[in-house]
Amino acid sequence: MVNIDVVRIDIPEGTNVIIGQSHFIKTVEDLYETLASSSPSIKFGIAFNEASGKRLVRFDGNDEELIKLAIENAKRIGAGHTFVIYIKNAYPINVLNRIKNVEEVVRIFAATANPLQVLVAETDQGRGVIGVVDGYTPLGVESDADIKERKELLRKFGYKR
Repeated sequence: MVNIDVVRIDIPEGTNVIIGQSHFIKTVEDLYETLASSSPSIKFGIAFNEASGKRLVRFDGNDEELIKLAIENAKRIGAGHTFVIYIKNAYPINVLNRIKNVEEVVRIFAATANPLQVLVAETDQGRGVIGVVDGYTPLGVESDADIKERKELLRKFGYKR
């Protein structure tokens, strides 16, 4: 028997969340080092759900509010080997490849500031993330004006020249 639970993730204004899967207890320390060395101004909180042993929610970070958010949402997801990272003063694009290159990281489910729901399957053994709902359903296809606006925005942010 499998039950599906929809876990709504809280994302306060000005923050982004990254949710992924990893496989080892040293995940928290390695993610901390990866984020801390990515930018001197980044603020973050990390929580990681152990899948064996003591099965604790391990945590770290450099911002108490973000650490608390990460812990709360990791507990609500309740799936082993799942991590939750909240960031401020940076965007996922600034850290995502570095996180993906952490040797314990298996996958990234979401990296967003949009409304987010995590789909969690629950069996007699435990819980596992099976996917996410990130943002909303598209309303149409971009027009020429939308293309122009997108290109201008990317240049305004400095991502394109």
